[in-house]
Amino acid sequence: MKRVTSDVLLLIFFTFNFFRNVSASIHEYKDEQFIPKSNAFFFHGGTEGLYASKSSSNVSPDKPLEGKTFIRFEDVVFLRTRESANAKNEMQSRTGLIETIILEVRDRERIGDAFAKSNALCCTPKLAQEKFCTVGEVIIQHNQDNPLWPLRIQTFFEGKNQEANMLPTTVDINSTGMYYLYYMFCDPELKGTIIRGRTVWKNPDGYLPGRMVPLMTFYGLASLAYLVLGLFWFLRFVQFWKDVIQLHYQITAVIALGMSEMALWYYEYANLNSTGSRPMVITIWAVTMTAVKKTLSRVLLLVVSMGYGVVRPTLSGVTSKVFLLALTYFIATEALELVEHLGSINDFSRKTRIYLVLPVVFLDASFILWIFSSLSKTLEKLQMRKSMAKLDLYRKFTNSLAIFVLLSIAWVGYELYFNASDPLSELWRISWIIPAFWSLLAFSLLVVVCILWAPSSNPTRYAYSGETVDDYDEEAISLTTGVRVSDSGTKLERKEKKASVSTDLVTDQREELEEDKRE
Repeated sequence: MKRVTSDVLLLIFFTFNFFRNVSASIHEYKDEQFIPKSNAFFFHGGTEGLYASKSSSNVSPDKPLEGKTFIRFEDVVFLRTRESANAKNEMQSRTGLIETIILEVRDRERIGDAFAKSNALCCTPKLAQEKFCTVGEVIIQHNQDNPLWPLRIQTFFEGKNQEANMLPTTVDINSTGMYYLYYMFCDPELKGTIIRGRTVWKNPDGYLPGRMVPLMTFYGLASLAYLVLGLFWFLRFVQFWKDVIQLHYQITAVIALGMSEMALWYYEYANLNSTGSRPMVITIWAVTMTAVKKTLSRVLLLVVSMGYGVVRPTLSGVTSKVFLLALTYFIATEALELVEHLGSINDFSRKTRIYLVLPVVFLDASFILWIFSSLSKTLEKLQMRKSMAKLDLYRKFTNSLAIFVLLSIAWVGYELYFNASDPLSELWRISWIIPAFWSLLAFSLLVVVCILWAPSSNPTRYAYSGETVDDYDEEAISLTTGVRVSDSGTKLERKEKKASVSTDLVTDQREELEEDKRE
């Protein structure tokens, strides 16, 4: 156990150090390499959904950046190799060209081979003769409705200088869309050139990327929803505090974690929107809180399905298996959440995300199979004992859970279709509904659990009891043994039935122990 705990702490430490310098709408370049493609070399500088700037008449003179959307280049420097620099003439003013290209996704066919109907991204002598372009430059066909777009910004090396500094530039965005930023060069002698610096991307109402703007509002509303649920649960908890069972404390913990998770994400998004950089401590806490809540939610469903506190007083021999599955799921979810929430800004590879999604999907499937297998056994036990009230409770829970699982499967199918049909993120304005749906589904399932297992003055309807008579609710007694219950509900006739039922209970307990050993 100590070894597992130390491994988890080590993973969290390295994860934190790996992501500690990640920022939000500020894209940083730290000696990044250009990648060859066709007859060009390029570097992907960033991708974000941006809303058009607001009307200048609504902008306050005291806050000139308010309501403006822009991409600002800060301290961007290109460094070529020493061999490339020494091969040039010191007297020449221009000995190398790097082009910065900004385009909206719908204009992607205006760049390179899509325009010239060839495999070339850079202009060739043949294309130059046909007056399509200039040799040594990237092929661009400008939009007739907006002649400046796609936008090209040129930066030149001079003489034998190894460095070329891009002039500080701010590009105003006056049209809503998904924008791509590329740095490209066509000169093979510049191979090995690296880039450093950063760009700042801003939307009209702040630095929050466009696809994340609706999520800030969603997390704010979700925090209020959890607060209301927590308030009702707390009042019910206090009202019947003498009759609460261990399961109620676990439900309380899940509600508290959900409330904290939504509040942390709202704070993290609000801070990102106002400053342009992520408070990494808060981000790590929010991601960890999400992973913990998801894990405990699944464990809660599993132990409820096993009949913990209803048909069995403890989990007995399966406790270690539940803990191992929960720990594995937490680690896999933590890694995936880090990539999802940090990668959406810093353009992590989709392949990396796929590799991290697969373990989570496999573990989720394991939870689902175990949950429904346990539910089947619990329903069978309740039916054998003829505990009608508890049986009705678990049937409602099983039906509700089946509906949620079907909704999850349907949504996974939709999500796969959405991602496959939108490889260039053209539907970025509605992409927020994907994570929002999962949060809403988890909240709805929690509400169902709270309704079914709400504390009440009659805990015998769901609580486990070692006493035979308590294990049989009044309805079951009247239906199965012919016992008549007095008006006070405490005096039972035909007490001779106790001995036979007690024998059945002992038999059931022995069967449970044997079943736990088999599991």
